[in-house]
Amino acid sequence: MLVTDSQEFSGIISAFGAAAMQGLSNPAIVGAPEDQLRSPLKALVENMATLSGLPPKAVGLVGETTLAHLSTRPDFAVTLRNALIGFIEVKAPGKGADPRRFTDEHDKKQWGKLQTLPNLIYTDGNAFSLWRDGKLVGEVIKLEGDVYFSGAKLAAPPALLALFSDFFQWQPIPPKSAKKLAEMSARLCRLLREEVAEELAKQNPGLTSLASEWRNLLFPDADDKTFADGYAQAVTFGLLVARVRGIDLGKGLDAAANALKETSTLIGTALRLLIDNAQVKTALKTSLDTLTRVLNVVDWPALTRGDADAWLYFYEDFLEVYDNDLRKKTGSYYTPPEVVNAMVRLTDEALRDPALFNRPSGLADSGVTICDPAAGTGTFLLGVLRRI
Repeated sequence: MLVTDSQEFSGIISAFGAAAMQGLSNPAIVGAPEDQLRSPLKALVENMATLSGLPPKAVGLVGETTLAHLSTRPDFAVTLRNALIGFIEVKAPGKGADPRRFTDEHDKKQWGKLQTLPNLIYTDGNAFSLWRDGKLVGEVIKLEGDVYFSGAKLAAPPALLALFSDFFQWQPIPPKSAKKLAEMSARLCRLLREEVAEELAKQNPGLTSLASEWRNLLFPDADDKTFADGYAQAVTFGLLVARVRGIDLGKGLDAAANALKETSTLIGTALRLLIDNAQVKTALKTSLDTLTRVLNVVDWPALTRGDADAWLYFYEDFLEVYDNDLRKKTGSYYTPPEVVNAMVRLTDEALRDPALFNRPSGLADSGVTICDPAAGTGTFLLGVLRRI
């Protein structure tokens, strides 16, 4: 547990209150109220990191001047020793820090997307809350006073330091099963899809160029929504395959794509083409950085425990969380192994039966052609190969 100097803690909150009031009350400053909180909040977070026992400058905040027009990207990305640990979303003072209670359509839509993130602080300067995968951690912490007029008299309960300490200590948790990995990947893939769609609407040059090539070479009728979906799934599964191959995602997306090309040429090349643009990587930084950080802890051998069929139902589990309507539309429902084995065995026996087809080698007969027009993850084809 933290052992801190309460006087130092009070001083940090007091300094935050003074800086916030100065920014919010200055008539010469233009822009949204939440923009005036950015600099005081940055100093507050850095001071809280030091008070939590972290070395000076170990925590960094990365954010643009204003992101009010975006509904997907949080205001700040927070790093610890240059590794992404979470995000901070800043709201106008008075709006509160419980996104479940927001009534503004922009805020509600944004929360629908940001709740995918594994470590997120919401704040309006007067209150702070910590969220993981859409679930509140502890309680909403309210400060004593108001950033508009309290100034140096602003105070906070000790629970605020505990909230920040918890935030700084976040580490991705390796999933315990293929189903859990599918669910986790689906949530992050959905965030990437939304970020791609938003950037396409803003006419991001890198993504509009990719979407145009996608249509020209692969899917002429694909609209922006279809491209965003295809892009998000292709990148997500490319990164998943990289982890299955034991490739370290912590060295960067470019390094992962190049390493993947050595064992999976098509997937590695596709991943490289999709992320090999500075404008694209910058625009999709929230989702791409979160994907690589979370997926990099995946230990596929430990997760599957030698089960060769661990992939068989992965996509069905993935789609159920990612987009259940798409799951229904594509008919992504897979046949249980027991049914597959029975059908394959009965087919093999029918082929061998002298009264029917008289093929002594059954499915292995050179005159037998196997056709699976709805292969999915190849459950039936795998069953046939095993039977042969």
